[in-house]
Amino acid sequence: MRTLETLNVGEKAVVELYTDNSLPLKLIEMGCTPGSMIEIIKKASFNDPLYICVDNNYLAIRKDLASKISVSD
Repeated sequence: MRTLETLNVGEKAVVELYTDNSLPLKLIEMGCTPGSMIEIIKKASFNDPLYICVDNNYLAIRKDLASKISVSD
């Protein structure tokens, strides 16, 4: 199974599960829940942070947080 930080810019995937239960509540409130479609919009220098779109919400998240979100194509 892939994690969010391995996706390329423009690639979409479905959130499957979290590998860590300590994800920020704000991320979940913004719609990043299992079953949601997520897209990588842009990656900053050195691929950190990642700019994503989930449920029409645009977010910037750190690479280490993205590595805790499992996705599928």
